[in-house]
Amino acid sequence: MPRSHAQLPRLFVEPDLAAGAQLALNKDQSLYLAAVLRKAVGDEVVLFNGRDGAWLCRLTSDSKKSVTLETVEQIAPQTPPSDLWYGFAPLKSERLDYVVQKAVEMGVGIIQPVITQFTQNHRLKPERLSANAIEAAEQCEVLTVPEVAPEITLDRLLDTWPNEHKDRVLLFADESEASSSPVHALEQLRGQRIGLLIGPEGGFSDSEREKLRALPFVRPISLGPRILRADTAAVAALAVIQATIGDWR
Repeated sequence: MPRSHAQLPRLFVEPDLAAGAQLALNKDQSLYLAAVLRKAVGDEVVLFNGRDGAWLCRLTSDSKKSVTLETVEQIAPQTPPSDLWYGFAPLKSERLDYVVQKAVEMGVGIIQPVITQFTQNHRLKPERLSANAIEAAEQCEVLTVPEVAPEITLDRLLDTWPNEHKDRVLLFADESEASSSPVHALEQLRGQRIGLLIGPEGGFSDSEREKLRALPFVRPISLGPRILRADTAAVAALAVIQATIGDWR
């Protein structure tokens, strides 16, 4: 996005975006622009919907109950959705928000909460996960908001993986794996569809690890000699995947 547009507020909307479109924001977004940011008629914002790219839009009314806008021009084409699958054992609330936000920033296409034996948080709020994904996309100029899939148990995920994900390889960060760089293992998977699974604080149970390591579509990887917190491990693993075989090339 051009630097002149980088400082403008960015909002995710549901309606289609096209030349000559007129649209009204919802109550929360209208209050945010008109009352919090004090935007007025004639001011510009950037809107995106995950389908039509980013559009420069101009306020045509500044009511705190319903801001209306008109499209001016498309300033960025739509990016294709990422195929990178990310599964994680939900953490406690603040750190859960963090891992969802960072997954969006790191280019994940599907965010999948996975309930394991040692999962700390069993009371997920799907609307909060989606809101965090949208907020991260708004802040980081991501044009395709990842899908947030319904939570699933680890056993169910693994049992259905061959049918649901077909040729996708599932990497899992295994602290019991001999310490090594994951780069070599990842380079062997270049061109293949990838999924990453990060366990909870305390890691996977012995039985879970045994089941994972026995499956032909699973590849354990080490993240080095240090024991990382689950949220740190997620960022580290996603970064090395993207840098080695992802879209940082």
